[in-house]
Amino acid sequence: MPPEKHARDLALVRNFGIVAHIDAGKTTLSERLLFYTGKEHQMGEVHHGTAKMDYLPEEQERGITITAAATTLGWRGHELHLIDTPGHVDFTAEVERSLRVLDGAVVVFDAVNGVEAQSETVWRQATRYHVPRCCFVNKMDRPGADFDRSLESIRARLHGTPVAVTMPVGRGEDLAGVVDLLTLEMLTFGADQGRTVTRGPVPADLQAEAELRRQELVDLVVEHSEAAGEKFLAGETLTVADLKAGLRQATLAARLFPALCGAAFKNVGVQTVLDAVVDYLPSPLDAGAIDGKDPARPDRAEHREPDPDGPLCALAFKIVGDAHGDLTFVRVYSGTLTQGQGLWNPRLGRHERAMRLLRMHANEREAVERAVAGDIVALVGLKETATGDTLCDKKAPIVLESMHFPEPVMSMRIEPKTNADRDRLVEALARLAREDPTFRTHVSPDTGETLIEGMGELHLEVLIHRLVRDLGVAANVGKPRVAYRQTVAGAGEATFTFERQIASKAHVATVTLTVASAPGAGGVSFKNEARPDHVPPVCVAAVERGVRGASGGAAGFAWPAIDVEAVLVDGKTHELVPPSEIAFEAAAAKAYEQAFEAATPVLLEPAMRIEVHTPNEFTGDILADLNRRRVLIESNDQMGDGRVLVGRAPLSSMFGYSTAVRSLSQGRAGYSMEPAGYEPVPPDVAKNLSF
Repeated sequence: MPPEKHARDLALVRNFGIVAHIDAGKTTLSERLLFYTGKEHQMGEVHHGTAKMDYLPEEQERGITITAAATTLGWRGHELHLIDTPGHVDFTAEVERSLRVLDGAVVVFDAVNGVEAQSETVWRQATRYHVPRCCFVNKMDRPGADFDRSLESIRARLHGTPVAVTMPVGRGEDLAGVVDLLTLEMLTFGADQGRTVTRGPVPADLQAEAELRRQELVDLVVEHSEAAGEKFLAGETLTVADLKAGLRQATLAARLFPALCGAAFKNVGVQTVLDAVVDYLPSPLDAGAIDGKDPARPDRAEHREPDPDGPLCALAFKIVGDAHGDLTFVRVYSGTLTQGQGLWNPRLGRHERAMRLLRMHANEREAVERAVAGDIVALVGLKETATGDTLCDKKAPIVLESMHFPEPVMSMRIEPKTNADRDRLVEALARLAREDPTFRTHVSPDTGETLIEGMGELHLEVLIHRLVRDLGVAANVGKPRVAYRQTVAGAGEATFTFERQIASKAHVATVTLTVASAPGAGGVSFKNEARPDHVPPVCVAAVERGVRGASGGAAGFAWPAIDVEAVLVDGKTHELVPPSEIAFEAAAAKAYEQAFEAATPVLLEPAMRIEVHTPNEFTGDILADLNRRRVLIESNDQMGDGRVLVGRAPLSSMFGYSTAVRSLSQGRAGYSMEPAGYEPVPPDVAKNLSF
C-alpha cells in the first residue's frame, strides 16, 4: 500500500476516550454516540442495565462503569476508536491506562456541579499524557444547571481555557436545543430519539447573547492560533472554516478546550460532540511520533513515526482474563501487526505470538487479519506480557514509557473456605493481579494471612464478587481496613552473613546494604555499587530479589515500604565456595531488615482528598463532623445555593462517612474522595493501632 494512502487513512482516524467524575453521564453519552453513528440500533440505558458499554453483570446491577470498554464508530467518513472509562475513583487505573494510549478525550461535566473531585484527577491524567481535550457540559436539563458557572469552574479549578462552541437554548425543563456559535444557527433534536438534527435561525431573544459569545470565540481563537491570528491581523474576515482550523490548532496544542453543552439523556447536543471529535481532536498523524528508549542503551532515545510501513511498535495497556485465552489490548503506534506474528517483548527478552487479532465492540469481538499504526485491538495468545509492556520488532527494539499507578489504600484478609479452594484462590488472585495493576496480594510475614489490597471498599467488593461469581472460588473475607505503608526518616547500614548447608552443599554470602529515605521514589529503588569481583552480576539480581521480598513487609511496622532507596555497598562469598544466588538473596533480605530498622521506620497512612457538596443550612454540622475526623479543610466555597468543602483526610477516619453525611444533611449532601498520597501517622494515633 503506497505511503500516501496510509497518510490519508490515518488522517481520518480518531482515538479518543470519554472521561469524567462519576454520575456525570459518560456512559449515557457513549450509548447515544453508538446509536447516532449506527453502531447500535437501540439506545441502551444505564438505569435499565441495558447499556452496551457496561456489559459486566456487576456494572449492570450497580449502574456504574467498572472497566473501560472499547468500540469503533464511523462519523462523517472518519473512523473513531472510542474508550468509555469509569468515573469512580476506585477504578482510576482504567482511566490512567486508557489515556496513556489515546490521542484525545472528551471530558464530561455535570452542569449543576461543574468541576468535581474526579474531574480534576482525570484532567491531570490527560495533562500528564499530553492529551488534547474537548469539554461537554452535560445534564443541562436539570434544575440548577448553569453552563457559564461550569465553564468558570474549569478556568478556576483546572486552569484551562474553555471556549464555548455551542450555547444552550433554555435550561432545566425548558431546554430546547443548542446554538452553534460558529454558524450562528439553532440546532433542535427531533422526536425520533434525537436522530434528526434541524438547523434554524437563533431565537430573537438570544441573538445578542449568541453574537457576544461568538465574538468571544473569535477573540480566543485569534489569540491562541497563529494561522487565525495572522489572517485577522492582515484585515481578512475569518470564515467558519478559518475558525475551525484555528480552533483545531489551539486544541491540539492544549491552549484551548472547545466546550459544548447539552443533555445526553434527553438526546440534546450529542451529535455536536461527534462533530467536535472529528473537527478538533487529533489523528495519529497529529499526535506524531512516539518517544521511547533503546532497551540495550537506556540513555539513547528512540522515536517511531505513525507509519504502517515502519518497524512495529505497540504498547500493551490492558489485560482481560478469558476462558479461551487472555485478551491483551494494545495500541499500535508504528508498523503493521498481523495474525500469528511474533512480537518481541524487551522486558521479558523473548518473543510472544499473537495467535488472533480482535477488534472489540464492548464484549463483542470481530476477528481481523491485521492492525496498523493508529489501531487499538485485542490480541489472543500472549502468555506473559503485562500491562505497560512494549511489543516491537526485535531488529528495531524500543521501550516506551510505562504507566504509573497509585498505591492501594485499603486491604482485606482473605482465606479459602476449604483446602480444595486453596489452589484455585492462589490462581484466581494471580489472574486478578495480572488484569488490575492497582490490585495487590501478599502474605503477612507476621500472621501468615493472605491480604488483598485495592483502591477502596467498592474496588475490593467488586473483586470479591468476581472471585466468587466469575472464577468460582469459595472464600472467607475480613472487613476492609487501611493499607498502611512505611518509609524511613534517615539512613541505615547493615551487614549480614548467610551460611547454611543445603542438600550437602554449602551456601555462603555476606551482603552490606544501606537503606535511606528517597522522597518521590514511589516504591523501593535499588542501586548496585558493589565491585563485580565481590558480587558477580548474577548474584546482584539475587540481592535485588532479596531486597524486594523483604521490602514487602518483613521490616519495621511490617507494611510494604515506599520512598526508600536500597544500595548494595559490598558483598563477598567464601573463597572455597562457589557464589550462591540462594545465599546472596537470603543475606540481602536480612541485611535490608536490619538497615531499615536502623534508618528509623515511619508508619504512613493513606491521605484522601475529600470534596463535600452540601446545602448551606447543613454546612456547620458537616464541618464539625469533618473536624472530628482529623480533616484539614483547604477551601469552603459557595456554589449555587450550597457550599463545596474541599479538604485532606486520613482514610482511617473516613470509614462509614457516606452514612454520616446523609444523616447530617437529611440525605441532601454528597461527597467524593480520591487518594492524595501518604502522610505520617501521628504518634498518639500510631500507638493505639493494632494490625
